[in-house]
Amino acid sequence: MSYIRRRKAPANPVRNEEEKEKEKKVKARSIKGEKIRKWSCMDGCCWFIGMICSIWWFLLFLYNAMPASFPQYVTEAITGPLPDPPGVKLSKEGLTAEHPVVFVPGIVTGGLELWEGRQCADGLFRKRLWGGTFGELYKRPLCWVEHMSLDNETGLDRPGIRVRPVSGLVAADYFAPGYFVWAVLIANLARIGYEEKNMYMAAYDWRISFQNTEVRDRSLSRIKSNIELMVATNGGKKVVVIPHSMGVLYFLHFMKWVEAPAPMGGGGGSDWCAKHIKAVMNIWGPFLGVPKSVAGLFSIEARDIAVARTFAPGFLEKDVFGLQTLQHLMRMTRTWDSTMSMIPKGGDTIWGSLDWSPDVSYNCSVKKRKNNDTHNAFQNDKESLGLMKNNSYGRLISFGKDIAELHSSKLERLDFRGALKGRNLANTSNCDVWTEYHDMGVEGIKAVTDYKAYTADSVLDLLHFVAPKMMKRGDAHFSYGIADDLDDEKYKHYKYWSNPLETTLPNAPDMEIYSMYGVGIPTERAYVYKLTPQSECYIPFQIDTSANGGNEYSCLRDGVYSSDGDETVPVLSAGFMCAKGWRGRTRFNPSGIRTFIREYDHAPPANLLEGRGTQSGAHVDILGNFALLEDIIRVAAGASGEDLGGDRVHSEIFKWSEKIILDL
Repeated sequence: MSYIRRRKAPANPVRNEEEKEKEKKVKARSIKGEKIRKWSCMDGCCWFIGMICSIWWFLLFLYNAMPASFPQYVTEAITGPLPDPPGVKLSKEGLTAEHPVVFVPGIVTGGLELWEGRQCADGLFRKRLWGGTFGELYKRPLCWVEHMSLDNETGLDRPGIRVRPVSGLVAADYFAPGYFVWAVLIANLARIGYEEKNMYMAAYDWRISFQNTEVRDRSLSRIKSNIELMVATNGGKKVVVIPHSMGVLYFLHFMKWVEAPAPMGGGGGSDWCAKHIKAVMNIWGPFLGVPKSVAGLFSIEARDIAVARTFAPGFLEKDVFGLQTLQHLMRMTRTWDSTMSMIPKGGDTIWGSLDWSPDVSYNCSVKKRKNNDTHNAFQNDKESLGLMKNNSYGRLISFGKDIAELHSSKLERLDFRGALKGRNLANTSNCDVWTEYHDMGVEGIKAVTDYKAYTADSVLDLLHFVAPKMMKRGDAHFSYGIADDLDDEKYKHYKYWSNPLETTLPNAPDMEIYSMYGVGIPTERAYVYKLTPQSECYIPFQIDTSANGGNEYSCLRDGVYSSDGDETVPVLSAGFMCAKGWRGRTRFNPSGIRTFIREYDHAPPANLLEGRGTQSGAHVDILGNFALLEDIIRVAAGASGEDLGGDRVHSEIFKWSEKIILDL
């Protein structure tokens, strides 16, 4: 066997250059492919969501295409004859349209459409970016986020982008096809003679601060003018205003704005509300804020997202799919100044301290009732009271279940205020979205966890520490304290007008104010958090879904403490002002406007054919609650609170209110 030795060919400089060029092209294609793969998961996820939505809308189309009598025929065959809707029932009693009606939608339920956009939004002029089909969310996710975000410095439009509220009743009759908001109430009012000439949807851009809706869009002036027009064209009859959710705070701001002199206010004078408003019927008003807003601003979470993470670990995290979904949502929602209007107000006085809270006695073991079940959802027998642990509601955020339950005398905390934001986090060079957590560093994050437990007072400092840019804007537009002296000149500034504890009701003794809400649904009240492992582009804090109370009577489940409410707003926030803060002639209600609490005991639908139910107390579904609709229609037709029977209470709101020591 012979072997041939081959000599190495001499280097060819031209060929070497060609090979280097080829290597560059291969590398460029590889980087490009990586970017494509990086976003293909997000696009694929969004297309999957779009497919599910499309199937849902197709089924709704088939349902709506059926003869009108068919669904009712099937339902009645199973459940028996259905009761008349409130509008039909009250029409038979002879009620007719009397007072003009104004609807004030809350956060997220009003449609927003594009008037000017970037190149990626070509073809979307006057198309809905919010509400409707949400088609652009899964077709162009990053473009959608870009256009729904506001300027991080001003809280107003970003250059080259104008997104504006949809006008008319269609702005918030349905949030999406088949999902009603105001549509059921509008239809029932129509049964007694209402139409667009005596109904008005006070649509506004719910993303921006209340005062900025006037600065940018003149929304407050439009509400004032439309109310004046409706009163003038309906024989001088005052309007009945029906705000829902954050719309309650928005209209509270409006009532101070309309009285205040220009240029800060509307120049209507101190008697404007007395001349134009018969009643304000607040539906699920977060008068004193919502603990859920703290979790949303702190870690873009609530119970549903936290539980979803448990079932599908990493699905929303960059490390697995490269979606960075929560980071994009955090960046976007932290530019929405309106979210800061719902940070808890009144501090520890209202929400409780490390070892105390007024609503500590709520029993979370009660199962949701079916229709026609008259069992009292709030009875606390001796057995359940004996097994219930102390619900640490006053600690809105605790780092660890043991911290949530430990007595304050045993808590060893290091104050985070003034802590230096030190070393950078893990590599963020590959991040496609920036959040303020990137500036905190390891030391800053450790300082937050070392403080261990946060009450309503210290939560404000926490948010200033982790989101200084957002809170700087918020401080210019909202307040969260309790006024010592309401005659102080500083309370004439608009930042105080949506806080019922730092402003007064109008001088309108003949006006009525209602607080209308459902009861009997466990509602997020406080959270147990954990520190998450460092990774690229991460959000360092998460709700600890492994934290549970240990028995069926505990209100701690999946890292969330629950109290009574509608899944979003606790009864304490919705009911306190009408139960105590405004009850009678107080410093917050100097003219003695009559207040009424109307609670609706929640019952889920008896079957799928009942849809979202006619006895629901849930945050949006309550707008289809027959008892609530009947109360509203009766007042619109001329009834007073006394005609409705005064207060109707199922919860312990009066008991809880008495525990709150507040100078009235």
